[in-house]
Amino acid sequence: MNDYIIINSKDNVAVALRDFKKGESINGVELLEDLPRAHKMALVDIKNGQDIIKYGYPIGHATSDIKAGMHVHTNNTKTNLNDLFNYEYHPHFNHVETIKKDATVDVYPRKSGEYGIRNELWIVQTVGCVSGIAHLIIDEFKKRYDTSKIDGIYTFNHPFGCSQMGDDHTMTRTILQDMVKHPNAGGVLVLGLGCENNQVSVFKETLGNYDEDRTRFMILQESDNEIEDGVKLLKELYDNMKDDKRVTKPISVLRVGLKCGGSDGMSGITANPLLGAFSDYMALNGGTTVLGEVPEMFGAEQILMARAKDEKTFEKTVNLINDFKAYFKNHNQVIYENPSPGNKKGGITTLEDKSLGCTQKSGHSLVCDVLKMGERITSNGLNLISTPGNDLVATTTLGAAGCQMVLFTTGRGTPFGGFIPTVKVSSNTALYNHKPEWIDFNAGALVGEKTMDELLAMFIDYICDVASGRKQTNNEKNNFREISIFKDGVML
Repeated sequence: MNDYIIINSKDNVAVALRDFKKGESINGVELLEDLPRAHKMALVDIKNGQDIIKYGYPIGHATSDIKAGMHVHTNNTKTNLNDLFNYEYHPHFNHVETIKKDATVDVYPRKSGEYGIRNELWIVQTVGCVSGIAHLIIDEFKKRYDTSKIDGIYTFNHPFGCSQMGDDHTMTRTILQDMVKHPNAGGVLVLGLGCENNQVSVFKETLGNYDEDRTRFMILQESDNEIEDGVKLLKELYDNMKDDKRVTKPISVLRVGLKCGGSDGMSGITANPLLGAFSDYMALNGGTTVLGEVPEMFGAEQILMARAKDEKTFEKTVNLINDFKAYFKNHNQVIYENPSPGNKKGGITTLEDKSLGCTQKSGHSLVCDVLKMGERITSNGLNLISTPGNDLVATTTLGAAGCQMVLFTTGRGTPFGGFIPTVKVSSNTALYNHKPEWIDFNAGALVGEKTMDELLAMFIDYICDVASGRKQTNNEKNNFREISIFKDGVML
């Protein structure tokens, strides 16, 4: 097994796959200092101002002369990026292949034509101050009724729905409305207080098409006994959904979000390429994947733009990138200082380093559509969507777009989960062994254990098991189910 990797033949750095000591050698070059796992070593002398090449692309430039064998990191490397670009459409489409594997999932058909991978009963709160009552209603319902015929009853706390103005108010309402119509919910009780900005009456009027048999509305201030009334409405919903049955469908009915968090230097080598291979498999088999985290496209965005299926999709991608850059600038924030302390400790040096690794999750297929935050999926294949890098906001936005699950790669580890099943994929085996109660699948097996095709086949089987209800993700087992809604403006 190799204990280092040179990702691309153009690279002038190698990545360590284990901890190295000064005096050891990588690719015939003696290390001049200790090198932690997942960090980079110069393969050749790199002069001050010369580009550092990884993944075949510049990830920054040297800020001092770097000798072959030296550690290449934040102390001697700086980003090449600056604020805004004028982009041009130069399409470059890849020949994409994947393994030959038929896959099916057992899913719940919905009246909307979508398919759920869970049959859950939800309380969606229009405003944060009703969360305590929502939990009391659920607790009382569970005391009175056997709920074993469905996949669970949940509510999702959030602090919004009141004291919001303009776009923030609209975004909160839109994301919650998207959740009401999510196929993983067999029934939804919309619970409001009565005096909030996010009025239940307007919420209902602007909801659009929804299944009236599977949706109920309640305003607490209008109820003489909110617990009794809430339990009654849940019982109506439960009776309407408890006999729902799974049907077998091709894997193409899945809509899968792609996300990373707590990345390390291995994320762009193992876990993210595995998701990329899965994304290509889905695209070539009629399925759908959705990539968010726009700030983590900065520096690699032109690779995605070149894969836009047509000029209209290219323009939507340009707007996706530039709108997020403008958001940073409007708040007087530096656009290109994105890697977190954990990222840097894990071996990621610059935003280009992070972005080139992050976008590996998209594979090599065409970009078929680009969604604004709050918009729902309408096109199969690879989609891009506007989200920040924040784990909770991005995962919530992916779910609201219609993804039935999110695949979440990590090199550092995180326990959180979204309101939909959140599959944690580790970039390294050490993390998988250290946090088995967090991590669902180990992409670290790509280092010396499995080929990409072998691991992809195993991963597809695992995803089908999760989608079909044969397996739960760790966030489901731990009952870690969180939402967070994007906020940009003032609060009253």
